[in-house]
Amino acid sequence: MTTQSSHDGASRRDVLAVGLGLAAFSVAPTFAAASPASPTPGAKTMSSGFVTTKDGVQIYYKDWGPKTAQPIVFHHGWPLTADDWDNQMMFFYAQGFRVIAHDRRGHGRSTQTDTGNEMDTYAADVAALTDHLDLKNAIHVGHSTGGGEVIHYVARAKPGRVAKAVLIGAVPPIMVKSDKNPGGLPIEVFDGFRAATAGNRAQFFYDVPAGPFYGFNRPGAKVDQGVIWNWWRQGMTGSVKAHYDCIKAFSETDFTDDLKKVDVPVLVMHGDDDQIVPIADSALLSAKLVKKGELKVYKGLPHGMCTTHPEIINPDLLAFFKA
Repeated sequence: MTTQSSHDGASRRDVLAVGLGLAAFSVAPTFAAASPASPTPGAKTMSSGFVTTKDGVQIYYKDWGPKTAQPIVFHHGWPLTADDWDNQMMFFYAQGFRVIAHDRRGHGRSTQTDTGNEMDTYAADVAALTDHLDLKNAIHVGHSTGGGEVIHYVARAKPGRVAKAVLIGAVPPIMVKSDKNPGGLPIEVFDGFRAATAGNRAQFFYDVPAGPFYGFNRPGAKVDQGVIWNWWRQGMTGSVKAHYDCIKAFSETDFTDDLKKVDVPVLVMHGDDDQIVPIADSALLSAKLVKKGELKVYKGLPHGMCTTHPEIINPDLLAFFKA
């Protein structure tokens, strides 16, 4: 895949049309496996559970693979869950990695709370998870809002915890428009997001994946209803209050200093037809701010490209992990 590309980019009209659809990675299930008749060694390496944070919140997680293998931690975006990484979890589990994904507080199976729905606490929750599992030399992969969570955590991580990081369709450096960020999206976009989430999120959580998130609104697009409803299902399991609060977290947090501080290799991946997080004010800037950055731009691919094109994204991730 090209490391640089002309930017056809989504116009501001495209983004405003849906109120912006910042969310997470979505993953279409491309693996089908028969259930074993009896327990296998692999079954002993798969588990799920909860870690309790300092403020009493329970964070749900999945932990698959040998405990001695290099860990990959997947961070989902708004308003989804660890399930959004099903395709990547299966792919990298089969490659012999230890794969972990969690539901952010207020999302999915984690505690619904009206406190801590901001990036500092999100990063602290990840630290609690990595301490609980004693993860070392881990690779952290984040999509959309999850990319912000990744860079915020990695910039603060204990020595030895992190080996590499990946930002996919991610929100850093900062989304909202200001004097310092004239290329950002107007605050009215995010106000519209809040209004739609509080007013009728059931409809909004259908419109986002059915439209710009996967590029299903593009002429000739092959629309996958299963993918749309899986996005909707994940979103509706979380707390509307947490989702509402998270909009401020993903749109107004400035990750510039985090990006500059991180000294591990960082792969920045972005589709140039991302209608949710426009590439010009995100990946193209983030890749220049990190010390050891690599930028990969994917011609014509949407925000949810890990779901729509896993056959492209997964091998590129694997190559970076093994490099």
